[in-house]
Amino acid sequence: MKPDVTYTFHHFGIPLQDGLTEGTHSEKAGMYTADNPGKFRVQWHRFTDESPLHPLLKTVPHVAFKVDNLSKAIEGEDVILGPYEPIDDFFVAVINDNGVPIELIETTLTDEEIWGRARSGRGSLYRK
Repeated sequence: MKPDVTYTFHHFGIPLQDGLTEGTHSEKAGMYTADNPGKFRVQWHRFTDESPLHPLLKTVPHVAFKVDNLSKAIEGEDVILGPYEPIDDFFVAVINDNGVPIELIETTLTDEEIWGRARSGRGSLYRK
């Protein structure tokens, strides 16, 4: 963590290799994403065999933080995905923190807007 960047917990992502195809599908990422119905923000990620994503994302759980400056947050880091805009007005990069994927998010969207757009498949991650 960098002292001049503010980090706020956003969600946990847990990769599964159970062969199920539940959740919102992204052909580009070769991934299905489903929200855990519990009280805490947990997402289940299921990957197709053709998924182009980094092996760490497909095998190791990740934690995601909102940051106030994505460029500063990833400066000098081992970036394994992005930065990119998977959902409109929602910018993401994933870094490798000594074998653990950490997702960093910069957005002005409310959490309700973020989760609503993700569930409805709105954004470049879901466009063919």
